[in-house]
Amino acid sequence: MSAVASSNEAKTTAAHFGINLASNREEELFKLFLACLLFGRPIQTSIAKEVYHAIVVARLCSPDAILKAGWDELVRLLDETHYVRYDFSMATKRLETCGELKRRYGNVTTLIAESKTPRELSGKLREFKNIGPVTAKIFLREVPPRWRFSVFTS
Repeated sequence: MSAVASSNEAKTTAAHFGINLASNREEELFKLFLACLLFGRPIQTSIAKEVYHAIVVARLCSPDAILKAGWDELVRLLDETHYVRYDFSMATKRLETCGELKRRYGNVTTLIAESKTPRELSGKLREFKNIGPVTAKIFLREVPPRWRFSVFTS
């Protein structure tokens, strides 16, 4: 998934982070979404992992939780995990992305369900202000086959 996104994107999977996609739970899909947002950025993998784990430990595993935590709390977590160079902009971008996800789809499950093909899902992801092709590619690679096939073939 990133620092160098291209070198680490193939090495890092949801399972490495304890994301249980087999559970079919929204929280796990949102954790995947968050991990992809981090690993789609050009930051050191070790720092991205620390940030992800800090977010999970803080129980910020939904758009509502991220939005409720707010900018100051996100900056604090980013600073604690040594993501200090771009902490202000990263906090702002995570809040924007979570707000946009909530406004447009409500949650990640709905985002996937409203996409008829992987290409359409990729396009919907890239419509988000802070999601580019690398992040979309990582997300699509990780979405469990049963989600893709059940959603995309109906």
